[in-house]
Amino acid sequence: MYERLSEGRYLASEHTQGPWDPRSQHLGPVTALVAHELARTAPRPGLELSRLVVDVFAPVPVAELEVATDVVRDGKRVQCLSASVSSGGRELVRATAWRIREAGTPPTPVRQAPPVPPREEQHGRSWLQSGFGYGKALDWRFVTGSAEETGPATAWGRLTVPLVAGEEPDPVERVAVFADSGNGISSALGFDTHVFVNVDLTISLFRAPVGEWICMEAETVIGPSGRGLTRSTLFDVAGEIGAATQTLFVAPRQG
Repeated sequence: MYERLSEGRYLASEHTQGPWDPRSQHLGPVTALVAHELARTAPRPGLELSRLVVDVFAPVPVAELEVATDVVRDGKRVQCLSASVSSGGRELVRATAWRIREAGTPPTPVRQAPPVPPREEQHGRSWLQSGFGYGKALDWRFVTGSAEETGPATAWGRLTVPLVAGEEPDPVERVAVFADSGNGISSALGFDTHVFVNVDLTISLFRAPVGEWICMEAETVIGPSGRGLTRSTLFDVAGEIGAATQTLFVAPRQG
C-alpha cells in the first residue's frame, strides 16, 4: 500500500484507492499507516495501544504523504500520542492514541468470533474486490450480509498486500486497515443513490489482537438530518477484542 521514501515520508500505491474517487485513499490504509508510525514513536515495554481516534479534514490523495508524530503525555501508567498526516504541505488527517500499561486483571467473558468462512468467489466480488484498489487488497469473507445489500453485516478480512513495502504488518495495523470498513459493509442506504462518508474513526481495544484475520460485526443507522453512525464489534480468531465507531456525513448523490 505504501513505499517508504524517508523517515515519515511515504508514497501511496493504487492499493489505497477508495470507492468514491480513484484519486483519493480509503481511510483504512491511512489509519494503518498512522498506527505504523505511532508504533515507532516512544515505544515502552508494558504499554499497549488501547485507543486510536482519527479525524479527517479532507480527502487524502493517492500521492506522497508525510506522517508526523509526537508524545502528548508520557506517564507511568498511560501515554498519549498524536499524529498528523499531510500532503503537499496541507494537513489532511489528525489522530490521537492512548497506550495503557499492562497489569494482571481478571478478564470478563467475551463473545467468540464466528469461524472464518471458506473462500467463495461470490463473497463481495462485484463491489469490494473488483471496483477499487483497497477493496482488491483485502481477502473478504462474509458471515452474514454482503457487500451487495444494505443492512448489518459480519465479515472477516485480511491484508493480501504489505502495508509498507518490505515490512510485515503487526496485528494492530491489521485491525486499523480493516476497521474503517464498517460502514462500507453495513450501509443503510444504496451506494448508487447516496454518499455516506465518515468524518472520523475511533478504535478501542481492551486486549491486544493476534493473527492476520480480523472480523467485524457492523451496523449503520441514519438519522433524519444528514448524519449517521456505524458501530462495529471487532474480533480476532480468539474472540472479541474491542469496537470501532464512525460518524457519517450522508447526502444524496448529485446527477
